Amino acid sequence: MYNLKPCLINEVLNIIAIVLGFVGVIGTLMPFIPKDDYWIRGFDYPRLQLVCVLALSAGLFAFENDLTAMGWQLAFWLVLAVAGLYQAYRILPYTQLWRTHSRTANFPEHDGRHLRMLVSNVLQTNKSSDKLVERVKTHNPDIFLTLESNQWWEEKMDEALLADYPHKVSVPLENLYGMHLYSKLELFDAEVLYRIKDDIPGIDATVELDNGKRIKLFFVHPMPPAPGEAYASTGRDAELALVGKEVKKYGDTAIVAGDLNDVAWSHSTRLFKRLSGLVDPRVGRGLFATFHANFWFARWPLDHLFHTTDLALVSLKRLKSIDSDHFPILVELSYEPEADDHDNEEADSDDHAEADETIAKGKSGVEDTVDATIS
Repeated sequence: MYNLKPCLINEVLNIIAIVLGFVGVIGTLMPFIPKDDYWIRGFDYPRLQLVCVLALSAGLFAFENDLTAMGWQLAFWLVLAVAGLYQAYRILPYTQLWRTHSRTANFPEHDGRHLRMLVSNVLQTNKSSDKLVERVKTHNPDIFLTLESNQWWEEKMDEALLADYPHKVSVPLENLYGMHLYSKLELFDAEVLYRIKDDIPGIDATVELDNGKRIKLFFVHPMPPAPGEAYASTGRDAELALVGKEVKKYGDTAIVAGDLNDVAWSHSTRLFKRLSGLVDPRVGRGLFATFHANFWFARWPLDHLFHTTDLALVSLKRLKSIDSDHFPILVELSYEPEADDHDNEEADSDDHAEADETIAKGKSGVEDTVDATIS
């Protein structure tokens, strides 16, 4: 009886290590499946969490097993190590260990070349509009965008902020995809677009900085692949690809922002960046995870801002909670084309072919799924 308890504990720890290892390895392999089902694409998100799972599994397994002998134990541990290193490699660009993608501004003082923008998914059922108003008044952005904002949110924001933000585009919907744009700067050529789905809007507009430079703004909030939402990521990926191609065709200073319902390291967002030629200010600076605001252990960056290389980063902040499931983000950029020496990755013919196919499927409603392939 004296030795039973330690042996039992060792067995339990070994089982935990093996179970965690299988979870981590399966989670690493799933995104390699070239299908859009939510239960496949969902594994794009928790790469940081999977690094932790794989590290814990590898540590426990090494503690409980003899890895010096050539056998299945060593092979299993090596699989864990390779999977963990791969996951770490995918998120490494979003740490301060990586070279920054977006240049740091040479003119940090707010002047005629700056644009400050706040983006916040407010959560339609959230009633803490006062907290959003406080964030806006405290940080004083030139523009702020709300997502999941309905008629109730519009009334609250108009009451508190319209006097300071007289230029506005409103799309008050009750389907969790409402969108409102408020600006101190005049909005030119503003329009509401339904690129892929007839109930999922986007907003395009142009603003003019105090120095006379005009910037094209693309605001998006595609539907995520998730139970209760879209079964597959095809529609989301199609909207990102279409916006990416539109940005490239525009060919001048531009920003894409919103709740992309995707992480920056996924295949679809990396394709979007190659198609558009935009840069990500998170690279080399940190994750700035915006979702889920209520669970510190399950967070990833879903709310994004990408910009052309003639803009440089002044600041990037994740703001305090407004009782939504998303944190707001605040980004300030400086127009500095004279220092633009960025050699960005360009989309090749395979990227364009993939994008065109995805866009066609998204517009037609055909989802690229395992079920669809079988049927």
